[in-house]
Amino acid sequence: MATRGSIDQIAFRYRPADSTTGVTRNTAKRLAERLGVDETQVIHLALHEMAVKLLPQYEADDAPLTAAQIRQIRKRSPQGKKRSVRSSLFEVAPA
Repeated sequence: MATRGSIDQIAFRYRPADSTTGVTRNTAKRLAERLGVDETQVIHLALHEMAVKLLPQYEADDAPLTAAQIRQIRKRSPQGKKRSVRSSLFEVAPA
């Protein structure tokens, strides 16, 4: 627990080689230079990006939608023919 007026801190050690579980100090310095920030800010930016990707950004709601909410969604959603989109990353030659 932090004492009054102090900042919570953790030990941080760079890895001897870049891997999926960490980076070298040289990599952190290169990122800092590229982003125009210091190494500490690089760490904060990386953690923030992970938090946004991995953690819920809103309170969990355990209740189903009400009939009124469903009506509002339907009213604001485009209505009409059902359509589908089909695409491929590869060109398919006719058989």
